[in-house]
Amino acid sequence: MKLRVVFAGTPAFALPPLVALHGAHHVVGVMTQPDRPAGRGQKLAASPVCEWARAQALPVLQPLRLRGEHSQLPLVLETLREWQPEVIVVVAYGLILPRELLGLPRLGCLNIHASLLPRWRGAAPIQRAIEAGDAQSGVSIMQMDEGLDTGAVLGESLVPIHPDDTAASLHDRLAEAGAPLLLSVLEALQKGTAVAKPQPNAGVTHAAKLTRAESRLDWNQDATTLDRRIRAFNPWPVAETQLTGETVKLLTSRVGMRAWLRWRRQAPCSA
Repeated sequence: MKLRVVFAGTPAFALPPLVALHGAHHVVGVMTQPDRPAGRGQKLAASPVCEWARAQALPVLQPLRLRGEHSQLPLVLETLREWQPEVIVVVAYGLILPRELLGLPRLGCLNIHASLLPRWRGAAPIQRAIEAGDAQSGVSIMQMDEGLDTGAVLGESLVPIHPDDTAASLHDRLAEAGAPLLLSVLEALQKGTAVAKPQPNAGVTHAAKLTRAESRLDWNQDATTLDRRIRAFNPWPVAETQLTGETVKLLTSRVGMRAWLRWRRQAPCSA
């Protein structure tokens, strides 16, 4: 049986789960961030989720705020009651859902998070995992509560981190891993077989939001640390350094002679 689902998401990371949901269930509406100026011309541009939803003729809701002054929560709640979702799925939406919204659908609100919780709660789990040298990452689906990525976990999928992974390449694999996991969790919820496991207190780490100030490399750090930072900051904020007075952006790196020799064997011979 198809569920009535409202999807809340904004960037490209949210697209694979949304596409999967649209094929398997009844997406009755989409919540996403408002159109914002982008590019040199600063013309208003829709988010990747918004563009896809509009192309499918899905109803789209774009509140600017759900809390505090000028909150649009009353309008959002009124619209959601008209849509009558049985579950709300949240993927990198960008706004914190208030208590009134969390309790609206009968199956609650589910969030797809790009880490194996409770490790790397917060805004930048993909980048912080690479920066820390983690051997693996993954996606977790949790039942949302009012905390920051603290809800009970309904399912997870392990994704290894390769030695040459950048945040961009790991991002894409995690996004794809979230889609089948979400469908599996929704099926279990429908059957009543889903098991929500509270997150343990041990092993909690926080993935702080990235800043441009972090992009400048410190060459007093060891090669392994520099390598991880370069890969973690691709595609943003992009690691940089100064060379003869010019700013140089660094997108990828390798550590050690063995890695260089391996690359040299694979490189095409020059004429």
